[in-house]
Amino acid sequence: MRLSLLQFRDGSGVRGVAALGEDRVPRRVTGVETTRALAQGAIDAGHGLADAVAAAGLGEVVDLGTVTLLPPIDHDDPAHCVLTGTGLTHLGSAEGRDQMHRAAKADAAPTDSMKMFLMGVEGGKPADGTVGAQPEWFYKGNGHGLVAPGAPLRSPAFAKDAGEEPEIAGIYLVAGDGTPVRLGFALANEFSDHVTERGNYLWLAHSKLRPAAVGPELLVGDLPQEVIGTSRIVREGETLWEKPFLSGEANMSHSIANLEHHHFKYGVFRSPGDVHVHFFGTATLSFSDGVTTQAGDVFEIEAAPFALPLRNPIAIEAAEPVSVRAL
Repeated sequence: MRLSLLQFRDGSGVRGVAALGEDRVPRRVTGVETTRALAQGAIDAGHGLADAVAAAGLGEVVDLGTVTLLPPIDHDDPAHCVLTGTGLTHLGSAEGRDQMHRAAKADAAPTDSMKMFLMGVEGGKPADGTVGAQPEWFYKGNGHGLVAPGAPLRSPAFAKDAGEEPEIAGIYLVAGDGTPVRLGFALANEFSDHVTERGNYLWLAHSKLRPAAVGPELLVGDLPQEVIGTSRIVREGETLWEKPFLSGEANMSHSIANLEHHHFKYGVFRSPGDVHVHFFGTATLSFSDGVTTQAGDVFEIEAAPFALPLRNPIAIEAAEPVSVRAL
């Protein structure tokens, strides 16, 4: 049975969680203010999120037009919400990256990106009980960079590009014994600076230190083997660019379990109570088609089985001089 969870804030400022079932009608989960609290209760009780929703019960229908949607997961202390991701994980995902990095090379030898992609193709889906190829991994920041549906994706003044990356993100809560628990999956826009990355692949770490939009839904349970969606950019009410994107393990060079292993194998990411949002990568970028975005453009990402799209406008932050003070 299909189940998604939404987090929202009503007109009085009160937070709540709504459940979307097969009928796609959002109903308030009784007595629950956050997805994290619902999940923690499920972990403590030893059952799943669907059971936790059933135990709490459903109340009134939530009019999504009268509430503010929040990310489907967050943390009271944003420092305990970790944003990370993996790249070169989807079939076809190496082509655009390879073109970017080859432009800076005079020879025709395979780039490091292509080598890493092929490692994933050959060993990214290991047999049960074995460890597969290590993927590219990056850090995006903490909960301060988690952007709600509809809210602006803010690009820093020093950025050279403000580009979308339509992806699926895994949502996790670390249990009290240090076990990472996957709560489900969400649509995501892993916002990046592709011009900076193109300049030198060693600047990938810089290009990823940007906010990211997630939501609106947390899809409970397994991700379908094939996810087919659409990514588009709307400028002044008109579609500037549009392209399908594919995800799900049928379209990936790595299994989700392998990506999860190579993230959570580090003890620092198994601190009880921490929330993790992990972006699984994409093969579709408007940047690869020569699109240059600008302030006011709106990113739209939609894909079944998610009922609701993820939309976010671009905003450019004012320059902020930074200086270091010595004590």
